[in-house]
Amino acid sequence: MSSSDPRSPGHRSRRPSRRERAARTNQNTGTGQVSDVHRDDGVRLQKVLADAGVGSRRACETLIAEGRVEVDGVVVRELGTRIDPETQAVHVDTLRITTSPDRVYFALNKPAKVVTSMSDPEGRKTIADYVRDRQERLFYVGRLDYDTEGLLLLTNDGELSNRLTHPSYEVPKTYLARVRGPVPRDAGARLRDGIELEDGIAHVDSFKLVDSTPGHALVEVVLHSGRNRVVRRLLDAVGTPVERLVRTHFGPIALAEQRPGKLRTLRPHEVGELMKAVDL
Repeated sequence: MSSSDPRSPGHRSRRPSRRERAARTNQNTGTGQVSDVHRDDGVRLQKVLADAGVGSRRACETLIAEGRVEVDGVVVRELGTRIDPETQAVHVDTLRITTSPDRVYFALNKPAKVVTSMSDPEGRKTIADYVRDRQERLFYVGRLDYDTEGLLLLTNDGELSNRLTHPSYEVPKTYLARVRGPVPRDAGARLRDGIELEDGIAHVDSFKLVDSTPGHALVEVVLHSGRNRVVRRLLDAVGTPVERLVRTHFGPIALAEQRPGKLRTLRPHEVGELMKAVDL
């Protein structure tokens, strides 16, 4: 056996390093160099994914190997890749994954007669009463008025909060309203076309009659406006004053069977859907 034979004793192996193998893999797949995203002092990507609740460490390794994980827009297939979870953006199957351990995301089913605030000079109950055991400074996303119930999002992610409430992203909100009936036949058309309110024209994205009984009706309203009491004002303008109002959806997040006053942590895929809705 010659000394140049890689199997010979003392021969220095030319087997590529993990970094070199990852770079070759990404070159072959047209996804860029892993060196663009690798951080020598970072955390292994599969651990970051597992810690974010994506799945077990082994399941996350499979996702990486299948090319379903991107870091800063680069598809990463190398299991040895390390990243900085605080500064780098990670997507799985095109959905953004929250990798910062300090970020929290909650859904609260706000009861009626609760102020959407962390304090109230009149001493009324506020949403702070439902998050007193949390150490984070939380922002509420999408104010609900005192008498309105339903889905309220809370987070310490300032960028996501700002985008979700910014009118340019037009995140839809869905409400169920019990109103005094009967509902006029032209109510839906008028609401979709736009109603002149004291602070300008407002309109709904959709309007649906869900149920009706003598003197009452249940309607579903979808709109992206965040103006104060806009649903109540719009329904009052078409002759159907609101008796009870519940927000059931905020973008892709649903209230579902969540009990009044119940706070729950959003699942990783729900956070990803929220971020997708606002181009994060």
